[in-house]
Amino acid sequence: MQDNKLISDLFRTEHRKLTAVLAGVFGFEHIQIAEDIVSDTFLLATEKWGQNKLPHNPTAWLYTVAKNKAKDHLKHTTIFTQKVSATIKAEHSVYEEIEIDLSEKNINDSQLQMMFAICQPVIPAEAQVGLALRILCGFGIDEIADAFLSNKETINKRLLRAKEKLRQHKVKIEFPDTGEINKRLETVLLTLYLLFNEGYYSISGNTNLRKDLCLEAMRLTYLLIENKPTDLPVVNALFSLMCFHASRFEARIDKNGDMILYDEQDSTLWNDELITRGTNYLIRASRGDQLTRYHLESAIAYWHTIKTDSDEKWENVLQLYNKLLILEYSPMAALNRTYALAKADGKEKAIIEAEKLTQLTGSHLYHSLLGYLYSGIANEKALQHLQTALKLAKNKVEKNRIDKNIKALKKEELLMGRSSN
Repeated sequence: MQDNKLISDLFRTEHRKLTAVLAGVFGFEHIQIAEDIVSDTFLLATEKWGQNKLPHNPTAWLYTVAKNKAKDHLKHTTIFTQKVSATIKAEHSVYEEIEIDLSEKNINDSQLQMMFAICQPVIPAEAQVGLALRILCGFGIDEIADAFLSNKETINKRLLRAKEKLRQHKVKIEFPDTGEINKRLETVLLTLYLLFNEGYYSISGNTNLRKDLCLEAMRLTYLLIENKPTDLPVVNALFSLMCFHASRFEARIDKNGDMILYDEQDSTLWNDELITRGTNYLIRASRGDQLTRYHLESAIAYWHTIKTDSDEKWENVLQLYNKLLILEYSPMAALNRTYALAKADGKEKAIIEAEKLTQLTGSHLYHSLLGYLYSGIANEKALQHLQTALKLAKNKVEKNRIDKNIKALKKEELLMGRSSN
C-alpha cells in the first residue's frame, strides 16, 4: 500500500519531467514513443517494487530505467538510423554515444521548451491548453474534461487532432525567439493558471485542495520568471496570484478534510511568508503599462489576505472585480463579484445581481452563493438553493460543506420557530 502511494506521488512529480526530456530526444512526431517509455517505466516500478524491497533512491531508479529503455529503443528502431546515426562516430559503440541528459537544468529547459512547443497558433487555444495539461502536467483525461467543463470523448478527440496537427507542421521542441514568445505566452500562462485552479478548487476527486498540483503550477511559473526572456510583468502577476492563494492552504481544509469557507478561516494559519512573497511579485508585476486579468486577480487575492474585515477592504475588492469584468468578462468572476457586493453594500443588492447570472444555474457554486445571500432574509429560498447545490455538487467535500449549511439553516429555523411560540 505504501509502495503504491510512493509510485503515485512520483508519478505526479516525475512523469511529466521524464516525458518532456524524452520528447525532446524523439521529437514531436514520435512523442507517443516518449509517453509509452515513461508509462512502461512506472508500470515496471509497480511490478518490481511490489515484489522486492524499494530501491535506495526511487527517483534515480526511475530515471535510470527510463534512460535505458530510451537508449534500447533508439538502438533498435529506424528512428535511430534516420535521425541519430549521422551524429555518431563510427569508431564508438552506439550504446555509449547516446546521451540522455536528465540533469535538473535540462529537465527545466525541456519543460520550458515543451510549454512553448505545444502552445502553437496552428492549433486552437483550447487544444493547446488541453495538450499541455496532458503532456506537460500529467493530467488525466477526466481532470482535463473537468477543467474545460466538457466530457472525456470530446477531450480525447481534441487532443488527438492537436497532436496530428503538430506532427503535420513538423513542430520542433525548442525555445522560441522573442517574437514567438509573445505570441504563445498567453496560452502558456492560461495552462499554468488552470493547473493551479484544478489543485485549489479540485472537482475531479473527493478533495477540494490538491497541493501537489498547485505547487507544480507555481514551480513551472517560477521557471518562466527565472528565464530572462519570459521574466515579464504578466508572469510575475500570475506567480503573485498563486502565492496569495497558496498562503491560505492550511486554513481552507479542517482536520477531517472538510472545506472551510473564507469567513470562517483561522487567519493565524495564513502563511505570512507567502503573503510577503506575493506582495513582492505583485510590485514587480507593476513594471510597464500592461494591465491583465492576472494583475487584477492578484490584487483581489491580496485584499483577501488582509485580516481585518473593513469596508475599505471589500470596497477595493468590489472595484477590482468591476475592472476585471470590463477587461475580460466571465460568469464565474461575476458570481464572485456578488459576494464582494454583499460584503460591501449588503445582501439585498447582491441578490439582484446574482439572479441575473442565469447561465450559471447548473453550477452548485451559484446555488450555494444564493443560499448564503438569502440566509437571514428569506430562509425558505435559501434552503431551496442549498438543496439544489447539494444535488449539483460533484465531490464528497463539497457535498459535506453544503449539507452542513443546510443543517445549520434548519436548526436556525427551528430555534426561531420555538422562540416565536
